[in-house]
Amino acid sequence: MTRKLTEDQLVIASHNPGKLREIADLLKPFGISVVSAGDLGLPEPEETGLTFIANAELKARAAAEGSGLPALSDDSGLAVTALEGAPGIYSARWAGPEKDFSLAMERVEKELTGSDDRSAAFICALCLCWPDGHCESFEGRVEGQLVWPPRGARGFGYDPIFQAEGQEITFGEMEPERKHGMSHRARAFAQLVEALFPRG
Repeated sequence: MTRKLTEDQLVIASHNPGKLREIADLLKPFGISVVSAGDLGLPEPEETGLTFIANAELKARAAAEGSGLPALSDDSGLAVTALEGAPGIYSARWAGPEKDFSLAMERVEKELTGSDDRSAAFICALCLCWPDGHCESFEGRVEGQLVWPPRGARGFGYDPIFQAEGQEITFGEMEPERKHGMSHRARAFAQLVEALFPRG
């Protein structure tokens, strides 16, 4: 049985300012106040899972236990077809300790040398955990193509090299409101809202 979310405050189990901003924007219409795990001084757990959902659950569970509040986490990344799904769950690690995504994008482009297949997908797993250990998880994805050189200074991470199917511009060039309406995170969030928010 899916548990409904009745609390009006959530911890966002992330230290990534781009993710925090997007998730806070998505939650705004529901009157839920958010605080980040970073603001609460909670440590980032080691991501030892082998799937996006496993890593999202690790982060949400740790934040819920550490804060005593429901915690929502996101684990997302870029899955490149010609690289057999890499960087996948290691998307952030490809950016190195300084989280330099220009280096990560260059690495993707370098590893695609000699391949005509530019298809890729952004995948996002969202997990909501309560302090008693109950968790609910959802996954969204958006298919697209990789472009080079990177285009646009909006968004974050790999957004400047990802052009979603049917779009003429990259996520890095897209207005935030437009991206929120179609991104992998938005698709996972739509499932979460459908399942977790009480109706009426």
